Amino acid sequence: MAGKRVIAICQSGGEFDTDRDGFLSYKGGDAHAMEVDGKLDYNDFKMEVAEMFNCSLATMSVKYFLPGNRKTLITISNDKDLKRMIKFHGDSDTAEIYVMTEEAVDPDFSNMPGSRSSRTTLSEMAVPVEAPLSVVEDIMDDPNESGLLLDANFDVVGDTNNVDDTITIGAELPVPISFAAANYDEKNAKAAQQWQNDITGVGQRFNSVHEFRETLRKYAIANQFAFKYKKNDSHRVTVKCKAEGCPWRIHASRLSTTQLICIKKMNPTHTCEGAVVTNGYQATRSWVASIIKEKLKVFPNYKPKDIVNDIQKEYGIQLNYFQAWRGKEIAKEQLQGSYKEAYSQLPFFCEKVMETNPGSLATFTTKDDSSFHRLFVSFHASLYGFEQGCRPLLFLDSIFLKSKYQGTLLAATAADGNDGVFPVAFAIVDSESDDNWHWFLLQLRTALSMCRGITFVADREKGLRESIAEIFQGEDVFHGYCLRYLSEQLIRDVRGQFSHEVKRLLVEDFYGAAYAPKPEGFQRCVESIRSISLDAYHWVMQSEPISWANAFFRGMRYNHMTSNFGELFYGWVSDAHDLPITQMVDAIRGKIMELIYTRRTESNQWVTRLTPFMEEKLEKESLRFSSLHVLMPNGTKFEVQGDTIEVVDMDNCDCSCRDWGLTGLPCCHAIAVMGCLGRDPYDYCARYFTADSYRSTYSESIHPIPSLEKPKRKDASQAAVTVTPPPTRRPPGRPTTKKVGSHEVTKRQLQCSRCKGTGHNKSTCKEVLLES
Repeated sequence: MAGKRVIAICQSGGEFDTDRDGFLSYKGGDAHAMEVDGKLDYNDFKMEVAEMFNCSLATMSVKYFLPGNRKTLITISNDKDLKRMIKFHGDSDTAEIYVMTEEAVDPDFSNMPGSRSSRTTLSEMAVPVEAPLSVVEDIMDDPNESGLLLDANFDVVGDTNNVDDTITIGAELPVPISFAAANYDEKNAKAAQQWQNDITGVGQRFNSVHEFRETLRKYAIANQFAFKYKKNDSHRVTVKCKAEGCPWRIHASRLSTTQLICIKKMNPTHTCEGAVVTNGYQATRSWVASIIKEKLKVFPNYKPKDIVNDIQKEYGIQLNYFQAWRGKEIAKEQLQGSYKEAYSQLPFFCEKVMETNPGSLATFTTKDDSSFHRLFVSFHASLYGFEQGCRPLLFLDSIFLKSKYQGTLLAATAADGNDGVFPVAFAIVDSESDDNWHWFLLQLRTALSMCRGITFVADREKGLRESIAEIFQGEDVFHGYCLRYLSEQLIRDVRGQFSHEVKRLLVEDFYGAAYAPKPEGFQRCVESIRSISLDAYHWVMQSEPISWANAFFRGMRYNHMTSNFGELFYGWVSDAHDLPITQMVDAIRGKIMELIYTRRTESNQWVTRLTPFMEEKLEKESLRFSSLHVLMPNGTKFEVQGDTIEVVDMDNCDCSCRDWGLTGLPCCHAIAVMGCLGRDPYDYCARYFTADSYRSTYSESIHPIPSLEKPKRKDASQAAVTVTPPPTRRPPGRPTTKKVGSHEVTKRQLQCSRCKGTGHNKSTCKEVLLES
């Protein structure tokens, strides 16, 4: 069931027609397509459908026809119903879904959410929303300042020269949010009580028109009435109660020679029945932003659906998903700053990084149209720590950024002496491509003072194999292919219909072949693969085992076989990916700075010669040598007898079991020989595992970047480089979840039920055609 996928063609806004035989046909409306499978949760499915058609979850129902039955509509109301629908359409690639909205039960009021695409609330179906033309002109310059939301769809009514004439505005009006007065109980009103006396009367002053509008909006919500603008521009605002015949009115305008706005006239009397009669309230995305901003500061992952629920509970106002999402976007920009401005700050940001952290490298490039292309950052403390204390081993991987402008973060991480993640360098690029990886490695080569002997653990695709060989030519570097990427590619490329258990055995044997220290062990594992699939065996033998199998690899990976070693670092990136680019980099800088300080402080308390993790590994090896017997020759090579017979070469720090050379720590056979010779095993451990090397890794600090104020240029020749956001924007809809470095899901191959061949089904089977 989980593997079956159906393309759901979702339709809404049309009508059903019934023919003489009772069959239903659907005409008109809009249609969208989405992919559903057995793993999809019903609530997520319903939420995504609601987003498609901008309708309320509370009033929406989803229906479908059974295959071959066009007379009866079946309702989807829970997870079981959704799974049944997928099962019923098992022989089809598509399923038609019909989205319907139910009418409100009580005709006197509605608790349906206000929609930005609606021209009016339900209670005022025939009444145009009014706003003066001057509002439109003012808002087109600054939509957020006025609190009114506009798009290109509006119709002008009356004489445009008269400021009191009205316009009917389409999708982007100040959204009247409808809700039932009966639902606005004392519990809902508590949160808004603080605003009941925000408007005090004539003479009250405000710092700006925007402040007056926001205060008025809160005052209306707290006192349960709706209003409409008669005049609304940058220096005057006139508002009246929306209820017909109600005398409540307020007029405020700018005090001469100041920016202050003062209430000049006000009639505070309402003759309307307030919440009993009026059920439309002024709520804009800027108002939503002002309500949620403080909570968003504490909970950055505050979800739109939670915003909808919280505002309903606290204020009795029913938002839809898109209003909550847009309000959150405004609040984020108010808290974090503008994405666009962050890109323009990149030149100054890079200067500040290198100014506050001498020895660092921060550089960027733009495209021909000045749009952002890529940014590389490596701090001096990271470069120094890697070169002085870490093993010459770098892991290259990437993570997709789900920010407003998307992009990908490329990273090089190292392993410290305690096998902890140590970030060395990273880059933000517009996409993961061969060219961007080549550029990243060029910058990394420039940043590192010495590259000889480095082993890279990375994918062999994306141009990495060619780029590493070209850029580090003559540096005696090695490229170990990442086993995770190789095993995924093996399963994708091998032909044949294998069960999950067989695939698991293939991957298990493949990893066994990679970890096998000797050629004999490698051969045993690949023969096991051959017994399962000849194609898989040939794939393995042609995949350059010299670049991934321990038995043949010439570099030093210290038994690290996959490139996703830096999961801790990628977790930091995931937490900060939604920030503007300069703030995201600074958030990562802060995490690295904190990591360096914490580990430096901890290591100062250590009293062992090795790091705790390596101390524990050496101790485990020491417990194994007691059962071994050492034969003492005249030379420096010793025979050690146990379950196997191994030869230890003390001069070359090597053992025929190969564990010593693969890990950098003496194996049990070597420790047995050292015991006979009276030598200390600590003297034969790789220097990278000592506590002193670990302290060297974290000896340098990363310094804060104080501010991003643009420096004054002395002359025209020093004009700042212009950087604009990349053209890529986040697509609409919910982002897909992607594991770090993962590839697309393997597509299920067709298998013929007649001849058992793959790549076709029985209806297109050639054997049937030949028989006929």
